[in-house]
Amino acid sequence: MAWRRAVQRFLRDRAATLGTALILLLIVAAVFAPILSPFPSDVADFHTAHRLRPPDSINWLGTDRMGSDLLSRILFGARITIAIAFIAVGTALVVGVPIGLVAGYYGGWASNLLMRVSDIFLAVPQIVLAIAIAQTLGPSIENVILALSITYWPFWTRLVYAETRSLKNEVFVESAIALGASPWRVMVLHILPNIASAIIVRTSIGMGVTILTAAALGFLGLGAPPPAPEWGRMIAESREFLPEAWWYATAPGIAIFMVVMGFNLLGDGLRDILDPRIRRGIGAK
Repeated sequence: MAWRRAVQRFLRDRAATLGTALILLLIVAAVFAPILSPFPSDVADFHTAHRLRPPDSINWLGTDRMGSDLLSRILFGARITIAIAFIAVGTALVVGVPIGLVAGYYGGWASNLLMRVSDIFLAVPQIVLAIAIAQTLGPSIENVILALSITYWPFWTRLVYAETRSLKNEVFVESAIALGASPWRVMVLHILPNIASAIIVRTSIGMGVTILTAAALGFLGLGAPPPAPEWGRMIAESREFLPEAWWYATAPGIAIFMVVMGFNLLGDGLRDILDPRIRRGIGAK
């Protein structure tokens, strides 16, 4: 079976397997945060008598400036990270893929107009545009998701547009049209499944970029307001206590690094498996 061969190739890719393990670790941490957290109440409570304690047998990752357990806050912060990444990327997919599909299939002035609009968004660095939008709307999780969604949909639009343009003149598409298939049927049942692999790879890598950008917004004070355990804000709060309280910035920094690396490794592994051109190159060697 084709899917079994794909799974076997995936399992042989150690980097992709490691990436999957890191992502599953994030999901488990988010779902079971109330159970895994040694001090669930520390997400919002303050214990100033225990502030800035180094890692020990009670607080495995130390405490922050308010005496809250860092491990507990990082586990609950995984929920915010997942919410931002999945909703922002999902929204960008829902907006970007249909626009790219329609623009690539039909062409004409409307297609050119849509592509020029996406080019306007792509002309400005994503992080700069996201900062401007988040600053205008104010700090909150909802505004971070909106800012990331607005700045990220053109990436999928451009990808789907290019892939659709390359497939619309293929024999199987022309055969479907000759048999009387409607344009929407051709796009959804014939073109979209053939570009799904590129979309999946882009989505996996995009998740890592989105998490990193969300952390940057939190670092600048544009993310979830305190006392929400947002990883980027935790790093920002730790700056005035460095280098003495080194664990304060290290713990959330490692969490961000592991999650972003996990999605990037998974994206690279999926690309090697799903892209037939890469598979042929590997086979030739």
